[in-house]
Amino acid sequence: MLGIFFCYDIPSALQDQFQGNLTCPKATEAGGSELCVRGLGMTPQQYNLLFVVHSWASVVVTLVSGFLIDKLGNFIGICLSSFLSISGTVLFALGSHFRGTAYLLPLMLTGRLLLGSGIGSMSVLQDCITAFWFEEKELAMAFGVTIGFSHLGSILNFFVTQIFEQAYGLQWTLWGGTLLCVFSAGMALIAGNLDRIGVKQLGLESMIQEESSKIRIGDVKRLPLRYFLLTLSMTFFYNIILPFIADASKFFLDKFSGYSQQEANSVAGAVYICALVFTTVAGCLIDFVGLRVIILLVCAVLTLPVLTVLAFTNIPPLICTILLGMIYSFVAASTWPSIVLVVPRATVGTAIGLTTAVSMAGTGVSHLIIGAILDTSNRVVKIPLWRWQWMMIYLIINAIGCIISSVLLNIVDHRQGGILNKTRKKWKQTKKVDDSH
Repeated sequence: MLGIFFCYDIPSALQDQFQGNLTCPKATEAGGSELCVRGLGMTPQQYNLLFVVHSWASVVVTLVSGFLIDKLGNFIGICLSSFLSISGTVLFALGSHFRGTAYLLPLMLTGRLLLGSGIGSMSVLQDCITAFWFEEKELAMAFGVTIGFSHLGSILNFFVTQIFEQAYGLQWTLWGGTLLCVFSAGMALIAGNLDRIGVKQLGLESMIQEESSKIRIGDVKRLPLRYFLLTLSMTFFYNIILPFIADASKFFLDKFSGYSQQEANSVAGAVYICALVFTTVAGCLIDFVGLRVIILLVCAVLTLPVLTVLAFTNIPPLICTILLGMIYSFVAASTWPSIVLVVPRATVGTAIGLTTAVSMAGTGVSHLIIGAILDTSNRVVKIPLWRWQWMMIYLIINAIGCIISSVLLNIVDHRQGGILNKTRKKWKQTKKVDDSH
């Protein structure tokens, strides 16, 4: 996943280059930085469209990929996901060679479409494999490790991409991302083969095939209410985090004085750095104390003051991005493992796929809305502050939605035995009692 996430976040680290002017005949320098940035000539709305098509591709693919993974197995899914991801990054990099032509945007959007298809299905696969091998162990810790290291590519992107682009140019930077994606696909194939060998050695292959043959699309209707409330809460939360990170670098450059693009990228990347460090810690803590959906509610409440400070004060943004990263770590480590706790094992892939699809659909809509809020035909001057504040208000509305859905989830879970707020040990004891009946 490292290379795939690296390619996903390249536009975030190079937003000025993607929205920069096609030509700079009168480029001048002030304070050591160019006032006119030479780039691909995209408008803010076209730039956000790169994330929209990625999200919507994930929606379509993950709706069916989870079900197909449950039916066909992990290894076939990894092969297809790797092919889609590599094809997408190749087309995206190729599109940059058509700067100033009508072919640039269609090629790059098609590349993002294929990459979104690959990353959506690969995320489902990663979660399914983790859920299978850690079902009776430290599940939240395992999810914390995989989520944290998945974003290592995003961290490298925010800290390395700008420097690489200045040295070698935008086109070679995109092709470098393609090579990293190929490397990650190779690692995924190795992991998939090890998973297949491990299942055979445990003698579980026939049992898994038997369970898979019983799965039907109609099983979605029988998923519990807690699952759907959990999915809704996660969708609201990802509507905050992912669109914010996509536009964070430009936001910091426009609102706060004295930041270079590399410094703005570093501040934005602090969210993923915290995710890398804290998701494993958060997972261990959640396995020990439980309280999964209570933690989700607390995190949703904490996003409100953080977003408000970013929107309406001049407090250094690094403090806020660190807090957002910690909040994101606890939400990710508490929510994704919770899906495994409330759905039958045979439908884990389908459930995770549906959750991913719904959350990506919400993210896609958010990118469209934010693109419309920020859109301006003038690529040289800063985006007005009032536009950025309206974007933050939209994110605050999503935070309120997350709070409401989290409250409902806590109420329903309490009435149905409180499984989601139990420790892993107590949950296994409850499962043994249920199985005995």
